[in-house]
This record gives sequence, C-alpha cells and structure tokens, in this order.
Amino acid sequence: MTKITAAITAVGGYVPQFVLTNKMLEEMVDTNDEWITTRTGIKERRVLKKEEGEGSSYLAIQAAKQILEKKDLDPTEIDLVIVATATPDSMVASTAAFVASQIGAVNAFAYDLLAACSSFLFGMSNAASYIESGRYKKVLLIGADKMSSIIDYTDRTTCIIFGDGAGAVLFEPNEEGFGLQDEYLRSDGSGRQFLGMEGGGSLMPATEQTVKDRKHFIFQDGKTVFKFAVSNMADVAERIMKRNDLTDKDVSWLVPHQANKRIIDATANRMGLDHAKVLMNIQRYGNTTSATLPLLLSDYEDQLKKGDNLVFAAFGGGFTWGSIYLKWAY
Repeated sequence: MTKITAAITAVGGYVPQFVLTNKMLEEMVDTNDEWITTRTGIKERRVLKKEEGEGSSYLAIQAAKQILEKKDLDPTEIDLVIVATATPDSMVASTAAFVASQIGAVNAFAYDLLAACSSFLFGMSNAASYIESGRYKKVLLIGADKMSSIIDYTDRTTCIIFGDGAGAVLFEPNEEGFGLQDEYLRSDGSGRQFLGMEGGGSLMPATEQTVKDRKHFIFQDGKTVFKFAVSNMADVAERIMKRNDLTDKDVSWLVPHQANKRIIDATANRMGLDHAKVLMNIQRYGNTTSATLPLLLSDYEDQLKKGDNLVFAAFGGGFTWGSIYLKWAY
C-alpha cells in the first residue's frame, strides 16, 4: 500500500492596504529609520484599519478566499479549518469556526491554535497528521494575526517590529512522496516571562487598573528573546538537516519566521546555506507572527518548483520553536 503524505497544494496571502513606514514611526516614538533597519531589517509593516475589517478573522478570510479561487475549490469539500493565531477575534468563541462559516466550509470542523510565532509551524504538524491518518482529504491551515490590536505605539521596543497579515495553505493527500517529511518541535514554558501579554487571560483578568497599567499590550525583553531565538532557531534547522542527511546543496529554500533579519541570517549561516536560498519579506511586512511563513510561500510561490526541499524554522513566545522539512508538491 502506498504511503500517504500530506502535501501543500495551494497557498494564499493577504496584507492590509495601510503601510506604516519607519519614517512614520519616527513621528510616534524616539527612533529612526536607520536604527530600525540596521537592527531588524524592517522598512515598513501593514496595519488593518477599522474601515477594512474588525479582527484577525477578516485577514484569515481574505487569505482563504484566494485559495478557493485559485483551486476553484468548493468550500463544502473542506474537512477541517485550523486558524493559527495569537490574536483571536475574542476569547472563548473560536475564530476558526467563524472563518469556516464565512467562507462556506459548512462541513468542516474548526479550531484555533495558539503557539505565538510558532503557531503556523505547529499547525503544519496538526494538518499533516490529519491527512496522514487517511480520514481527511482537505485541511485548510491559516495563519492570521492583527498584531496592531495588542501593540503599544508608545513602546519603541515592540511597535517597530510587528505588522498585520494572513497566509493560508491547503493540505491534501499525496502518493508521490511529496509533502511533510519530518518535524522537530519544542517548547519551554519558562520563556513566558520574557515575551507575552500579562493582561486579559485567566491569570490577570481585565480590570480598570490593568487597562490603566497598559497590561493588555505585548511586551518583550528584547536581548533575552533575541539570544534564545538565534540559538534555538538555528539549532533546530541544523538538526532537521542532519537527521535527514541533507546538505546545503540539498536544501532548495529556507523558510524562516520573519522576526529579525539578524536571526534569519544566523540560521542560514548555521545551515551553511547560501543567502540566495533564504526566503525573506520582513522588510515589507515586519513580524506578522502566525502569518510570516505562509506569506513567504504566497510571495515566492512562482519560484517554488515541484520536488524542492524546504526547511521551515520558527521561534515564538512561551517559548515555542521548531523546524519542519517539506518537499514541495507542485
């Protein structure tokens, strides 16, 4: 019996129209374009304005619609919708369930997956497992975040980094050996003291005081997070290569989380990879959290060829991190 693997068969992406440039941030906080570009590689990021849509679901729906149009896919054929997000529309009610209903995936079950910037990477593992089980044929995985909803635009340590966006992929069964080949996923709960959002959860419910104290915005200890991200993202990417006997010549593309150009460069260097093989759009979008990986696939889709070996790597708050090795299927 031929082994079933889980392959990506379509990609979609969406970013809001409004562009927040480094020059604009110079008017908002004590920073400048050269400082931001040198330390992060970011020149601009997108922000979802209220007139465009309300929350992360809006972004997710736009990315999903691209896939439906590209594949001429009947949404009732979708078995499962996973929305990887750190900024769900609201607590309790599933953003994924709403997205599925809005795109017409009425036969799908749906759920949200939250693992900070590793959410989409972990979602790939989930989606592939469902396909490999043989019980499901079409799994729609969406990474969507409206980071502007939890950013303090008076905090120069965070407001320069994050942007809004969404990307989506369709996973389907493959019998040619393409698709997800291997994964190495990790987490360390001690990391939540260095990157996260204190207010709004069960540990610190919203009160008048938490709002006054600005506890409902993301915070990070930049130096600590950078140190962990550099070592761990590079480590798992190198590990996935060694475990699968991949050399730098075997790897067609590195698909890295877009948090900081220096972290991306360090990962590529550890892999011994030519930087021409590194997918990057951080300069245009900043860190869109759960959306960075699928947005890369969407932006570079026309350069990906059937059989290409892709190595994904991500690092996120919590801490969460990991790497996935995937063979491109079309």
